[in-house]
Amino acid sequence: MNQRTPTLLYIDDDDALARLVDRGLTRRGYRVVHAASGEEGLEHIRRAGAQDSIESGIDVVALDQYMPGLDGLETLEQIMAIPGAPPVVFVTASQDSSIAVTALKAGAADYLVKDVKGDFIPLLHVAAEGALRQAELQNAREEAEAEIHASRDRYAALAAEREMLLREVNHRVGNSLQIIASLLHLQASSAGQEEVKAALTNAMGRVAAVAQVHRRLYTSQDLNICVLNQYLDSLLEDLRRSAEGNRMSRLTLKAEPIEIDPDRAVAVGIIVNELVMNAVKYAYPDGAGPIHVELTLQGENLLLAIADDGVGDNVKADPRSTGMGQRIVAAMATKLDASVERDPAHSGTRIFLRFPRIPVAPGKSNSAAAS
Repeated sequence: MNQRTPTLLYIDDDDALARLVDRGLTRRGYRVVHAASGEEGLEHIRRAGAQDSIESGIDVVALDQYMPGLDGLETLEQIMAIPGAPPVVFVTASQDSSIAVTALKAGAADYLVKDVKGDFIPLLHVAAEGALRQAELQNAREEAEAEIHASRDRYAALAAEREMLLREVNHRVGNSLQIIASLLHLQASSAGQEEVKAALTNAMGRVAAVAQVHRRLYTSQDLNICVLNQYLDSLLEDLRRSAEGNRMSRLTLKAEPIEIDPDRAVAVGIIVNELVMNAVKYAYPDGAGPIHVELTLQGENLLLAIADDGVGDNVKADPRSTGMGQRIVAAMATKLDASVERDPAHSGTRIFLRFPRIPVAPGKSNSAAAS
C-alpha cells in the first residue's frame, strides 16, 4: 500500500521564502501549502479538519513568528485550541531564546531559527519529521490509554454484573433453604413420635446454619468474606427462636470480629449447631441452663468452644441416639483441619476446636467490619 504524501502548512508572509520552502520540501517528499498570514493559516487548518478526505489534511505546520495581523505566538495559541490540531514547528529569524521557550510552553513541537536564503530548510525537514513522529507516538499512546480505560470499564461492568448475580444467587439459595427449614419445623411440630420430631428438628437446625451464611452474603459488602461474630450471633438467635421452647434462653456468645471465607463459615456454623443442640438435650436433664459459645483468636489459630455447666460425664446415654451429630462434627472438623477436644477440667461439658486461621483475600470491598 502506498504511503500518503505528508502535507506541511507553511505560514509566513514572505512569499519568496515560502517558494524556497515549497521547492526544498517537495524534493524531500512533502506537499507544501502556503498561508500568507496567521488568519489564513488558521482557516486552512479548520477547513482541513472539517473535511472527510484524508488527502486534504494538514499533517504538520511550520509557523513564522513575525507577521502582520496575528503574529506567530498568537496564531500558535489559536492552533492549539483547535481539537486534533497538527503539530507545529515554530520558525523565527530572532535569536532571542525567550521566544523559543514561550513557543514550546505554548505547545510547539519544535523550534528553529530561519534565514532569508533558505539554508534552514534541511533543518525544517528534520524538525517536521520529528514532529510527525512525536505526534504519531502521542496518538498511539492516547489510543492505548483509551483502550486500557475501555478494558477497565468492561472489566468493572463484568465484575459488577457478576457480583449482582452472586448476590441474587445467595439471596435465592438463602430463601430456598429457609423455606426448607420452615417446612422441617412444621413437620416436626406435627410429628407424633419423639424420635421423628427430634430428627426433623436437628435437620432444620443444620439447614438453617447453611441458610444463615447465604443471608449474610446477600447483604454483605464483600461476597468473599463472612464475619464470624456477626454470623454466629444470627445463628444463635435462630436457635433461640426455634429450639425446644425456652430452654435456649440462656444461650450466650462471646466472639471476636474474625473474617473467614463462606465455606469455612458453614462448617463452623454446623459444628456450633450440633454441639449447642447436644447441650440442650443432655446437659440439663431437669430444665434449662446456660450454654456458652466462645470464639477467640490465638496466634495463627482460631479457638471455638461450646460449654455448659450441666451434668458433664454423668449424662445418661440416650438409646435413641444415632451418633449422627458426632459424625457431622467430625466431618466438619476435617473440613476446617481442626482438632476436637474435651476440656477435662471443666465442671460440665466443654468441647473446643482449634483450627488454623486462613487469611481471606478481599473481593470488591473489605469494609464488612464487625463492631
